[in-house]
Amino acid sequence: MSHTSATAGWERVEDKYYRTIQLYSALWDPDFDLSDYIVVGAPYGGALALYKDETRIQAYRSSQQSKSSIDIYSAAGRLIRRISWDKGSIKGLGWSEDEKLLVVTEDGVVRCYYDLQGDFTQFSLGNGAEEAGVKECRFYSTGFVALLRNNQFISVSRYDEPRPRLLADPVPFIPATEIIHSWTILPPSYTLSRHVEVFVSTGTTILIVDATEVLDQMLQNGPFAHISVSPNGKYVTLCSVEGKVWVIRSDFQEKLSEYDTGTGGEELPRAVEWCGNDSVVLAWGEEVHMIGPRGSVLKHFYENFVHLVPEIDGIRIITTEKCEFLQKVTDGTEDIFKIGATAPASILLDAVDQLERKSPKADDNIQLIRAQLPEAVDACIKAAGHEFSVRWQKQLLKAASFGKSVLELYSSDEFVEMCETLRVLNAVRFYEVGLAITYEQFVRLTPEKLIQRLVNRQQHLLALRVSEYLRLPTDRIYIHWACMKVRMSADDEDTICRMVVAKLTGKRGISFEEIARTAYDEGRGRLATQLLNYEPRAGRQVPLLLNMEEDEIALDKAIESGDTDLVFFVLLHLKKKLPLANFFRMINDRPVASSLIESSARETDPGLLKDFYYQDDRRADGAYVTLRDSLAQKDLSLKMEKLKLASKLLADAKEHALEAKALDESAKLLHMQENFEKDLQQERFVGDPINETVFKLIRMGYSSRANKVKSEFKVPEKRFWWLKLRALVAKRDWGEIEEWGKTKKSPIGWEAFFNECLAAGNTKAASIFIPKCTNLPPADRIDMWVRCGNMVKAGEEAFRAKDANALELLRSKAAGAAALEIDRLLKQLRPK
Repeated sequence: MSHTSATAGWERVEDKYYRTIQLYSALWDPDFDLSDYIVVGAPYGGALALYKDETRIQAYRSSQQSKSSIDIYSAAGRLIRRISWDKGSIKGLGWSEDEKLLVVTEDGVVRCYYDLQGDFTQFSLGNGAEEAGVKECRFYSTGFVALLRNNQFISVSRYDEPRPRLLADPVPFIPATEIIHSWTILPPSYTLSRHVEVFVSTGTTILIVDATEVLDQMLQNGPFAHISVSPNGKYVTLCSVEGKVWVIRSDFQEKLSEYDTGTGGEELPRAVEWCGNDSVVLAWGEEVHMIGPRGSVLKHFYENFVHLVPEIDGIRIITTEKCEFLQKVTDGTEDIFKIGATAPASILLDAVDQLERKSPKADDNIQLIRAQLPEAVDACIKAAGHEFSVRWQKQLLKAASFGKSVLELYSSDEFVEMCETLRVLNAVRFYEVGLAITYEQFVRLTPEKLIQRLVNRQQHLLALRVSEYLRLPTDRIYIHWACMKVRMSADDEDTICRMVVAKLTGKRGISFEEIARTAYDEGRGRLATQLLNYEPRAGRQVPLLLNMEEDEIALDKAIESGDTDLVFFVLLHLKKKLPLANFFRMINDRPVASSLIESSARETDPGLLKDFYYQDDRRADGAYVTLRDSLAQKDLSLKMEKLKLASKLLADAKEHALEAKALDESAKLLHMQENFEKDLQQERFVGDPINETVFKLIRMGYSSRANKVKSEFKVPEKRFWWLKLRALVAKRDWGEIEEWGKTKKSPIGWEAFFNECLAAGNTKAASIFIPKCTNLPPADRIDMWVRCGNMVKAGEEAFRAKDANALELLRSKAAGAAALEIDRLLKQLRPK
């Protein structure tokens, strides 16, 4: 089998082969002039963005035609989206690695179009960009750098959380007579500092600018009209204003090759880009030069204006009539297809050809490479991945299949994986999809991100089939399809809801909340509410319902979920949003919500708790909260005010009359205590109970005031006598006690007087009250006299009781005159 067709388009440069593969043809109408446009391509075979070049003189156009727009095309030239533009002059147009389109205006506003459908986020560069104005931008996979007209650089390292920051100031290093001729960036992933670096051509040298410093590389060959960094960050191309091109290492320590364009600086290349990491491509209007590693050149001429889109493993060449891909032929592919190839994989491919012809040479070829057969099979599988031609993909995979069928032990995993990958790649390369992605780019991009690109292009069915084929999750595809259906369908809301639910019911991982949010954002509130009923997770339903102002539904959903945190979240939201009366009205017929508000307010918000009890006509509960609040007050007037309020709350309820009276009396007592403190100024009364107040007044000698408190608060007589007795004892006012003891009757008995005086250590005062304790048995009175130390009086008490035994006991304890007196009493009681 001839390999000539496989090597069609191959061209030798030095010792390597390069090939040009036509990906798509007839991209635009023949009269479409690409030279009028700025064309930027997304990496990994992504979309193209076209914008009218403002620096070129345009032919007169009607007002309808003159409206600016950014047109997004697939690599095959199919229009994906036209974005109207009226936000000022565009100074930066570029793509991120995940196919977000970045548009930077002259006043420093950045728009990030994230889905190829015109949806965007926006932020500003700040740092003086609006005043100075943006001049140019350079983009890399996750960020970009903007050059301002004052020669300052602003870096944005990520788009999801943009934090624009000024890089080091290069102005002091630029002579007053010089300008910035050209500049480019080295992405953070290739720098030692892990911060973006900017290569700036000024004068004859190049400055390297990063976040903290500016380094002069002391070159003498400038100025340079173009600077370009290789995809791996190791090499830099410099194109001087004299038309000479150098390739050097990115550390500027070694020159690797040199090429003279021969234009002598009269007509410099319009673009200088890398083709993979091996060669450099220069583009003029319709002419392209590719410079090899050692300065050899390959020239291509086109009929139309050329735009270059660099890729990690080659370069896309875009003209009106076709899209080509120029790349270095991989070593494995070269070993198989080059003329006179004797590599085992080439022989294996030839063996398949012989087998199809039913030639016995097929077996001879197999035997010839028997020892190297595993390596030959691997080489054929890898080579198949790098082919765009389906015919040669099949032929190489047939060779690999034939080879592995001969081998006894060979894992087919790589073979199966390559078959699956190529099937996917061929599907997305189809012109209607227009993703011109190579195998190497696919590996870097990952299948998940490729599917996301299909979804962004509205290729939902293909994305779904690819996901199922590669055994990847499909939920995001279904959700995106449903969101697009909600946004773009002209059907009525009920029809859309039925269609979406029918398609998504039973699918794993589906979030109806996201679809409902899209419906709400599109102004379809009823559809959003309908869709949310199918969302199984209340935590997803509730926030959106609140945004939609479906407050009662949100509260009911939260309560149904049983998640108290979620219910609290809704209640707090409603409390901030609604008037208090409406808030209470909403929760009154929902016991769970009422209980949560009550328990929460009890701990953190007494004011809300009082309002809650008041509107619910729970006066007693409200009074208790007010009372608790009163007790916590330091200020007396506030304390009394809250007591009166609590009393008022209770007064209207008959069943709480007793509590209301107690609160009234508490307020009255506080008022009296306040007066006592003002008048007496030597004791603290406020906050004391009634008993303590009476005790203090008597002890201080203000008996009349004590009597007033007694009568005011109806202090029982017995308690008052006890308080007075203890106060007088504490005061040690024995005369008053003795005078008081002349009273005929004591409501607390006279034994209390005896005990209190004795406890205070005054036996004389205590003994005065023993004769008054007539209600006590003689034995107790005898004991009282003994405790007072009066043995004679104890003997007389025993004599009157005619208790000889007691007298004998006392005799044994007595001494001196007391003993003689007791003896005399004993003799009288027992004369014999």
